[in-house]
Order: sequence, then structure tokens, then C-alpha cells
Amino acid sequence: MTVPICNTSPLTNLAAIGQFDLLQRLYGRLLIAEAVWEELNAEGRTWPGRVEVAAASWIERRTVQNRPLVTALRERLDSGEAETIALAVECSPPFVLMDEREGRRSAQRFGLKTVGVVGVLIEAKGHGLVGQVGPLLEQLRQEAGFFLSDRVIHDARTVCGEV
Repeated sequence: MTVPICNTSPLTNLAAIGQFDLLQRLYGRLLIAEAVWEELNAEGRTWPGRVEVAAASWIERRTVQNRPLVTALRERLDSGEAETIALAVECSPPFVLMDEREGRRSAQRFGLKTVGVVGVLIEAKGHGLVGQVGPLLEQLRQEAGFFLSDRVIHDARTVCGEV
């Protein structure tokens, strides 16, 4: 399969800083697990990206078949992360878009490559889709409340030739 599978965090965080369209521009299509859809549409919560995902014909929702794997993963992860990893195990995507540290570690234990929102922004810069990564990372911190250490920001800016 050549379509990446995406967890909730990249969708919500990129939407929060007005960069949701980068996902389509970079990858064309995405798959999300039903639990990701449910997280975005949880009663009483209004997540950035909810409206964008609902309107995006290029994002396909899939139901995970391996429920025992989801149950096992739920011991350490939330339902979105667990279903994202289980769906990836079933579909063998080129990579999984996921930010949460424990989720990434779990995905990597299954031999899955992971890319976070910082990696998406670095890739977008490499393709000329964004001018600078540094200001977008600061926006993630300030507007989305996304935790990024100064070191991660410095490293990303260095990779992008902004330092």
C-alpha cells in the first residue's frame, strides 16, 4: 500500500496552524481508523481539523479488523493510536503519521515507520510548499499548544537550512 495512515494529532495540529492542506499536497490520500474519526467528533469537544477531515474526499476511513490487537494496544495507548497502529499492521503503509511518543514506540515495535508533524513540515519545506519551518513550529507551540522542545525546533530548522 502506498497510502499513509494518519492518527489524530497531525490532523488537528496542522489544521490549528492553517496547514491542513499540506497532507493532501504531500501524500495525495490518507487513511484514518474509525477511532480517529470518533476522537475528532467526540461529543462535547471541538477539535481543529474536524470540519476539514469531514470535507476531505482524499481521506478514507477504515474499520480495523484485528480487534484483539487493538485491545492489547489499548493497555498503553488511547483508542485512536491503538487503531491507527492496528490498521497499519493490516495494511502495510509506507509510514504512519503519529506524534505521541508512546504511540510511535509501539508502532516501531511492529516495524512501522513513523513521521510526526515536525517531519511533515520538514518534508513540505523540502518540496517548496512552505517558506520556513521555524515560524510554523512556533505557531504549533503557541496556537496549537503542541509541545516542542527548543532542541527539536533547532534541529528541524538546522535540517531545513534556517540556522
